[in-house]
Amino acid sequence: MNSVEITNRNNAQALDAALRIIVADANLLPHRALLEANLPAGASVTWHERFDEAAAIRDLPGCNVFVGPQFTPGMGKAADSLRLVHVGGAGYDGIKMDALPAGAICANTFNHEASIAEYVAATSVFVRRQFAQQDRALRQGHWASSVYEPERAQLGAIDGATVGIVGYGHIGSRTWKVMRALGARGVAVTAQAVDVEQEGLAWAEDLSGLDRLLAESDVIVLCVPLLPETRHMIGEKQLASMKDTAVLVNVSRGPLIDPDALYSALRDRQIGGAVIDVWYQYPQKGAEAQPSALPFGELDNVLMTPHISGVTRQTFEGRVRDIAANISNLQAGAPLKNVVFTK
Repeated sequence: MNSVEITNRNNAQALDAALRIIVADANLLPHRALLEANLPAGASVTWHERFDEAAAIRDLPGCNVFVGPQFTPGMGKAADSLRLVHVGGAGYDGIKMDALPAGAICANTFNHEASIAEYVAATSVFVRRQFAQQDRALRQGHWASSVYEPERAQLGAIDGATVGIVGYGHIGSRTWKVMRALGARGVAVTAQAVDVEQEGLAWAEDLSGLDRLLAESDVIVLCVPLLPETRHMIGEKQLASMKDTAVLVNVSRGPLIDPDALYSALRDRQIGGAVIDVWYQYPQKGAEAQPSALPFGELDNVLMTPHISGVTRQTFEGRVRDIAANISNLQAGAPLKNVVFTK
């Protein structure tokens, strides 16, 4: 979603009273000092170690700002002074917008695109060059290289490869900037207009160009949001149209890809490999859970990571600064950035 600004109609005048703030996002705790240093003078912050609905309901009366990943109807009933709900990242699917009190605003923040672009470049090279397989072999004393085994294919670099970007927003455009610097040829499908010449792309089309992109690309990067029309946008037919050396990278949402079709394509070596950072199952408590009902972990041509492509110190420092700036604007009656909903 593109950044937007909106005037806070209920705070057209600066707020005279000091703001009361709750922060209930564990990812922001390491940056507590940075957030508090950038808040308006006199603001008070109650920190929760993690989101807990009961604790939020207890502390919400008299609170002006809530920062956290969820907002429930029960919280809405307790929020008698709430002006702003700010999520600590881009996703706001945990916010029940109908539960917001009248006049409240919901905003989000990004700052993950540089870290995700770095992840895409690093992992694409890692899988295309088969570094994991070579590492395992050499630990056993086997030199798995075309230099020592001429029957092995010489593997390709990103330089000269075609990188297909599916979704050319914050993440897609930044990813292409990094891949372009490595010498790649870029193509894209996107719902928004793109200046091909300015961006240095070979071509860009709307989503009707997906089949063309899949057939041409050596690396395919999924950056589109999960919507009813994008669920399982990559299925058996689409995987069959890819090159047998292609690497598919998903940094958006797991269900963009049909898991059964993906598992079969990887198992049968129909495509070269995959990088999967977003999954079909997540831990409900703690840090233990299988990411899929299918045994992707048994395959040697998939790199599996636990939704960490954007999880870096720089990402969260940028988000903290955005959140603090929006809270300061709320206090001053100035426009807020990245507003996604106003009740």
